[in-house]
Amino acid sequence: MRPTVRSAPALLALAGLASCSSVYYATMEKFGYAKRDILVDRVKEGREEQQGAQKQFQTTFEAFKALTGFQGGKLEETYDSLKKELDRCKSSAEGVSGRIASIEKVAKDMFAEWKQENSQYTSPELRSKSEKLLADTQQRYDRLIGAMKTAESRMPPVIAKFNDQVLFLKHNLNAQAIASLQDTVLQIEGDVGRLLDEMKRSITEADAFISSMGTGG
Repeated sequence: MRPTVRSAPALLALAGLASCSSVYYATMEKFGYAKRDILVDRVKEGREEQQGAQKQFQTTFEAFKALTGFQGGKLEETYDSLKKELDRCKSSAEGVSGRIASIEKVAKDMFAEWKQENSQYTSPELRSKSEKLLADTQQRYDRLIGAMKTAESRMPPVIAKFNDQVLFLKHNLNAQAIASLQDTVLQIEGDVGRLLDEMKRSITEADAFISSMGTGG
């Protein structure tokens, strides 16, 4: 049975081969997957990772916002809950960065191979068509990776502000400290909103890139 693009890398990893790009690509090609297929799949994974991060940052912000209306209860439990949400945000951000790095690696290899193979054409007409297609694909990819990196750059500042508040609460578990969060939440709201907007734009670019590469999903 032919493995999917996603399952094949897992098989290679188990075999200790995934760390070698040349072996990885050669093995994937045996399964019928070119770098183009791998790139599209990694863009899909990047899109899913960003969708997950988008939800997590929204959830964490809502948890901070809800805390400003704290009416009583166990402050330690409230702190622990916020700390867990913060940790999930950090994990989501790391996941997004990891996916972007994997996309960039395959894209770099694919475009280098494409450019090199264009020199092998004996037909000037076909070479010209391929070079134009390469340029168009590179342009679409640049828009995609640019949007992804912009969204990625918005995450650390938001995490830093979340982290500041969690640290403050850790050493000031009292109603007065929680009340002081109100102004901070309003400040963070703008940063979170911009982050979510950038993530939405990045996800839209991912959809467009996947569609342009002639595959659905």
